[in-house]
Amino acid sequence: MTYVVITFVVLFILNIYCSQTCRTIFNQSKQISMIEKCELTADTISSLDVINSSTVSTALTQMESLKVTRLIVTDRNAVALYDSANIAKGNYVLFPEIMTAIDGNKVFICSYQDGTMVSHAAMPILFYDTMIGCVYMTDYDSAQGALIHSLQKNVLQITLILQIIVTIFSIAFSQTFSRRLKEIMSSMRIIQNGDFSHKLSMSGNDELTILANEFNDLTERLQTSEQKRRRFVSDASHELKTPLASIKLLTDSILQNDMDMETTREFVGDIGNEAERLNRMTAKLLSLTKVDSQETPDAEIIYMAPTVNRVCRMLKPMARQENISIHLNLEHDCPVLILEDDLYQIVFNLMENGIKYNPPGGTLYVTLGRQDDLATLTVKDSGVGIPEDAIPHIFERFYRVDKARSRASGGSGLGLAIVRAIILRNRGEITVSSQMGEGTTFTVTFPAFDTEVDKE
Repeated sequence: MTYVVITFVVLFILNIYCSQTCRTIFNQSKQISMIEKCELTADTISSLDVINSSTVSTALTQMESLKVTRLIVTDRNAVALYDSANIAKGNYVLFPEIMTAIDGNKVFICSYQDGTMVSHAAMPILFYDTMIGCVYMTDYDSAQGALIHSLQKNVLQITLILQIIVTIFSIAFSQTFSRRLKEIMSSMRIIQNGDFSHKLSMSGNDELTILANEFNDLTERLQTSEQKRRRFVSDASHELKTPLASIKLLTDSILQNDMDMETTREFVGDIGNEAERLNRMTAKLLSLTKVDSQETPDAEIIYMAPTVNRVCRMLKPMARQENISIHLNLEHDCPVLILEDDLYQIVFNLMENGIKYNPPGGTLYVTLGRQDDLATLTVKDSGVGIPEDAIPHIFERFYRVDKARSRASGGSGLGLAIVRAIILRNRGEITVSSQMGEGTTFTVTFPAFDTEVDKE
């Protein structure tokens, strides 16, 4: 309705403007015509040898082209020498227009009354720059008045027709807009109730269609997120349930059976191992949740070699126990923008996996390098490799290539998911290549920063 009111006001103003413009044009035309007639009359009278009622009447009678409603000629004292209406002849004529003309000024006044255009014009009669009288004309032009009335009527009719069309269009548009908006609101309520599979179908190319398309994209992302959340909850429940079930089974066995001390000690050790496994899994879940909830951190520019060396020192006992040799090639190190704790977690997870899933006597290679504007971290093992169909899934949460071996080694299926989340958060990328029986290579890249920083 606001649009209709605004349109009505605009059309009303345009109607007034058009009417006033038409009147102004007609008034200017009439003014030119009346002034020209006054000048012609004044020139004719000023050329007379003797100016009196008789000579003026004779001269004006011969001027048939004047065609005005009333013509009055006065002397310098405003006494009428000639009056075409035969009313004021010989008397003083004190019309405001005549008094102004006697003062030496030209006068024109025009008004629109009862469908008639009424015009008044007056000007002095000069004889060698001496004012000897004035000419006054009045004209009632009903033809031009009728034309003005007709134009105003037509403009008003056009305005009303346009207003009706705009009103009908506005109502139709408003109803269509309201209906489509209600569809969007209804879909939002459906999504609010948890049905993320709902899609909004809306044709057209306007803003609401764009909004509907964006809405559908949003619901698809919400649906994907919801599916991941449910799968995550299901996987987490399953993974947490396994050690809890083992703990319960072991404790029940201890309570229900009369065991010797050695067997009891063995069962309690198994309970401790399962509890430790549960603790590691819980810590990784908390770490993954923390990574997901954080925005891009306030990073620092550091070299990667010191962190790789620190991780290597931490994992050497584990590698020695598994008879795994570690080879480091850190000569081509370059600075990157990342938190040292994030880099530590990335390197630790990748190197730990390289040790866990490497056969006894295997080798783990860690290399730092640079490719154009990218700093690279490569972790390569000589393990059994990853099947080709499993590579697209290894960064998924709780995914394990070999579930039995992963559980035996204490793996939770969360390490690579955490690594990938941290890398993406720090504007990096991670790729993997693997061949069965030859090993697996993880390559991490970050934007390199060419600046002087401490390598120690």
